[in-house]
Amino acid sequence: MKIFIDTANLEDIKKWYEAGIVDGVTTNPTHLSKEGASPKEQIMKICSIVAKGTVSVEVTEQEPEAIYRQAKEIAALAGNVVVKIPCHVDYFPVINKLSAEDVAINATLVFSLTQALAAAKLGVTYISPFIGRCNDIGIDGIDLLGQICHVMHGHEFDSKVLAASLRTVHQLQEAIDTGADIATVPVAVLEKSLTHPLLTVGIERFNRDWQKLGVKQFP
Repeated sequence: MKIFIDTANLEDIKKWYEAGIVDGVTTNPTHLSKEGASPKEQIMKICSIVAKGTVSVEVTEQEPEAIYRQAKEIAALAGNVVVKIPCHVDYFPVINKLSAEDVAINATLVFSLTQALAAAKLGVTYISPFIGRCNDIGIDGIDLLGQICHVMHGHEFDSKVLAASLRTVHQLQEAIDTGADIATVPVAVLEKSLTHPLLTVGIERFNRDWQKLGVKQFP
């Protein structure tokens, strides 16, 4: 299973990618707006850092024809760019056309099983169900994720299931257990998921016991 980091912050991306934990990056207009830099330049820098991973970049246009043109321009920024397009029925012809032209697409804002199936039939690279936002309106996001994974894997679609909108460590762990191909997480959730109070206690205890030996150099 792959882990993506959900941010446009260069320091965080560099830290976690170089640590070997993160396999890719997902960005969105909100993330880019927080960085105070040229969005295009920021994306180019991210793509350079994550040279062997993918970087999802979302369209900002609204009309289908404009989305098509913008998607082509975004895809041309770097070889590891994946274009994020909302999984809206009005955009299906655009997504279908782009997929046929070998443009990697991340179908984002997926909230139902039929949306996911449609995206897979259109040949997208990633399908991104939004777990946290589903929960906000009373839909069990993890249950939906499980349904999507079952269909995608059971029918051998090429599209990968990318669990998104993961807001807690518990949601991340459930996404891993459910069988998502990828999980994208905010930095805070990733950091918290990799810590545990027993880890700190264990390190401190081993250090105390080692100091009792009075060894100056080892080995």
